[in-house]
Formats: sequence, C-alpha cells, structure tokens
Amino acid sequence: MTPEKRPPCSVESLARDEPMYGTASAGSSWLLLELEGGWGPSAFLQSPSCIDPTLGRSIVRRAESAGMRIAAIRRHGRRSSSPRWRWFVANSTVGQQHALFHGEVGEAREYLDLDLGGGDGVRSEDPLVAVCAHGKHDQCCAVRGRAAAAAIAASYPEIVWECSHLGGDRFAATMLILPEGLCYGRADSTDAAEFLRLYFDGRLDDRYLRGRTSVPHAVQAAQHFAREAYGDDRIEALNPVTVDSADGVVRVVLAADNGAVEVLLNEAMSRPLFSQCRATTAGPVRTYSLRSISN
Repeated sequence: MTPEKRPPCSVESLARDEPMYGTASAGSSWLLLELEGGWGPSAFLQSPSCIDPTLGRSIVRRAESAGMRIAAIRRHGRRSSSPRWRWFVANSTVGQQHALFHGEVGEAREYLDLDLGGGDGVRSEDPLVAVCAHGKHDQCCAVRGRAAAAAIAASYPEIVWECSHLGGDRFAATMLILPEGLCYGRADSTDAAEFLRLYFDGRLDDRYLRGRTSVPHAVQAAQHFAREAYGDDRIEALNPVTVDSADGVVRVVLAADNGAVEVLLNEAMSRPLFSQCRATTAGPVRTYSLRSISN
C-alpha cells in the first residue's frame, strides 16, 4: 500500500497498541534556533524563505560536530511582520546539573558564531517546551502537533514553541521538555498541560513518557518498568548506574532511595512497520520487554 493510501502512522501505532517507553531520540545537549515561517522537509536545508540553505547547512554541521541535537523552533500562531532570531542551548545529561541558556541575535548568520555552551546568553529559570509541528516531515506532526502546541500554549504561552522533527513520528504529537530532556508522545490525546504542572512539582507522567533523551533506550525502558513497580514518578529518581547486555538480555541497574534496582530486559526486533507516514518500506524497530525486576 502506498503512503497516500495507508492510514496515518500515528493511527496505525495506536491500533497496534504500541508501547512508547524506550523510544525517546538521543540528545544530551540541544541547540534550538528560531526560524519563523514554513519549513521544508529539512528545516535548515530546505526552507529558503526562512534561512539560506548554505548557511543552514553550516549551522547544522557545526552543531552536529559538537555532538548536539539541533532543531528549529517558532512560536505557535500568527507569524510576526519582522522575524526574530532567538536561540536556546540545553544540557540534559543525567547526573549533571541541567541548564538552559537563551539569547537573541540580530540575523540568521549570527547563529553560526554562537557559543555552543550557552555562554553568549543568560540562564533560564523556566523550562522550554518544544512540540513537533513539522508538517512537511510528517502529516501526523502537522495535525496532532499543532493541536497539542495550541492546547499547551493556552496555559503556558511563554515557554511553548513549535519545533522541527524530534523523531518518533508515529507517536505524534511528540514534545520535549528542556533542560531535562523529557520526551513525551501522544500529547494531543490527553491534557498535555498537565505534563507541565507535574514538571513544576518535580514529577512526570509515565503513561505518556517515551523516555529521557540523554540515556540509552534500554535505560529508558528500565526506568519505565521500575516506575510501574515502585510508583516513583520523580523526575530525578532512578538514575542509571550500570548497563550491560548479552544474548538478547539487557541488565540495567538503577539507583533508588532504598538501594539499587536491577532490571532485566528482553531485547528484540518488532515485526516490520511503517514508522513514518511517508515511509515506503516497512522495517522492524527495537523493543524491550520486562524479564525481571528486583532490589
């Protein structure tokens, strides 16, 4: 079946009752740059009305060479008559002090000279919420992402942005809370503003959490099963101590208040599926199931 005739990838994912835990895209540090207007399939390389593609390519290469995830951001709703060029740098590494810095430059080419450690800006006291609304990348992100961004912005207008591709299109609407790197999915199917109310209380909603972007997928899955078993929904709980694997079994040790928690996971590949609306070939994805948990 061609992409045009298949149901949207997020609809197929829901029909499969596909779990979201252990699926957050990798990213220990993030660079988010404001690009107003319509984005092409690649926000920095194919959006000539927003940024010169040659400049965009240089900016992307610089960020990726520094090991950073980069995304375009824009405010939800009507565009301004004159573009602004705001930026954010986030450190999301677990076990380190999370930090979010922000600033503004006068034109797009100044993005190329930013201090990627955030030293050109000021430290933010508020989080940044980025909701994928990258319609030219995937139609689910356009429909579900924009709706989720609007709903969250109604309660938290100053910290919510639409963003380019975050990964996991089949879990749209996907959203990211920085600097902690909390990645949520299907945010349009619930009161997504509640994620922020929990966040400000130091907690998370494990039902919709795909994982933390700064830890491996196996650790994200292990943390999910540990939260289920012990009811600990604190953001800064259950940090990884060790991870090792052999013969399709992953052993993850997490730090807990009353000692270490050992989680054994079965690692396998799923049946082929279409992970994006525009995908032309089905492929398997890595999955994790619980083998045992103990402390």
